[in-house]
Amino acid sequence: MRIQYLDSNTKQNLLENLLKRSPNQYGEYEKAVSEILNRVKEEGDSALFAYTEKFDQAHIDAEGIQVTEEEIKEAYEAVKPELLEIIRKALRNIEDYHKKQRQYSWFDSKPDGTMLGQKVTPLQRVGVYVPGGKAVYPSSVLMNIVPAKVAGVEEIVMVTPPGRDGKVTANTLVAAKEAGADVIYKVGGAQAIGALAYGTESIPKVDKIVGPGNIYVALAKKAVYGHVSIDAVAGPSEILVIADETANPRFVAADLLSQAEHDELASSILVTTSETLAHEVSREVDLFLKKLSRREIIEKSLEQYGYILVADSMEEAIAVANDIASEHLEILTKEPYDVMMKIRNAGAIFIGEYSSEPLGDYYAGPNHVLPTNGTARFFSPLSVDDFIKKSSIIAYSKAALEAVHEDIERFANAEQLTAHANSIKVRFSQEGL
Repeated sequence: MRIQYLDSNTKQNLLENLLKRSPNQYGEYEKAVSEILNRVKEEGDSALFAYTEKFDQAHIDAEGIQVTEEEIKEAYEAVKPELLEIIRKALRNIEDYHKKQRQYSWFDSKPDGTMLGQKVTPLQRVGVYVPGGKAVYPSSVLMNIVPAKVAGVEEIVMVTPPGRDGKVTANTLVAAKEAGADVIYKVGGAQAIGALAYGTESIPKVDKIVGPGNIYVALAKKAVYGHVSIDAVAGPSEILVIADETANPRFVAADLLSQAEHDELASSILVTTSETLAHEVSREVDLFLKKLSRREIIEKSLEQYGYILVADSMEEAIAVANDIASEHLEILTKEPYDVMMKIRNAGAIFIGEYSSEPLGDYYAGPNHVLPTNGTARFFSPLSVDDFIKKSSIIAYSKAALEAVHEDIERFANAEQLTAHANSIKVRFSQEGL
């Protein structure tokens, strides 16, 4: 991996390079995505079937677009019992963590006759997109469905592309069933996002769409935002490790590589105060690369977006970590909790040498759907909050309103909104306007 000494120019060049990975930089795909969405909006199911034939080489019709109970039963028979047990253990951890995020309605009554509050309501119908193709991620199925289920969403609709045989991968189906998906449809890509956003003869319109996907899926979610809500426009995966001289170089190298294998656009960055560690980690990366199955992808990822940055101080390392605002942040230092308290921007923070990033991907419980491309500066991980909405509650008695009505009227008149003022005034004056 390239080793650079951290200064203002290095940081600026790094930030500019990382921004190239954003889905917002791929405008050349937007026209194709727009055409797919418009066709789905106008033609419904027939467009879905045509695109599935074109992109997935699978023949799907109205009778076969929905996964059947028989197909789910076959999936359970195909999944190894030990994997099923692991899925169930992970599911319990994810569920327990997200239950702590639940919010409840509240009401505050006062003796003066006022009652204010907030009503919390789960979304009625949510769409979950699950990628297919080469990569199959049952862990992502759990992470997207479980918080929706915990929030109390009435109906969870999952979409995922079928294989050429018209079937969905067994691991994906089992994870979806265990997590609580209510219905699963065999459709993927931008066309699936269009179906969830606009509705077709087979697939109902949803209130919100969540879940990862390729650039077409990401841009389609961006395009339909406003018709429905979305979780985020996700970019490629990324990890940043803050380490000092106490860190184990083999652990650091292994953790950097765990993200690089995701995608050629994935980013893996080490920021360290130890030049010795920097060179040791680089050597360990080279040794691991000889043995890893996705070596070609990893090498391209590291060549484009892999960095080892040597900082003069821990304060400088923390500052650049906050500027980068990484999806995953590992802290492998002598005083990791002190460092953690100074971190403002990160999707998920992993503390200590036995809290490696894949722990969060699969098992610990916190959600692995995280903000990318610097959006951790203002976005949070997927949570129960993403599947609820809140309504303000206002109730005043006559006496309570009478005590303040003149203030409200004056405020409205100051804004020249006389109808607003009149709406209050008529309750206490026969003359009104």
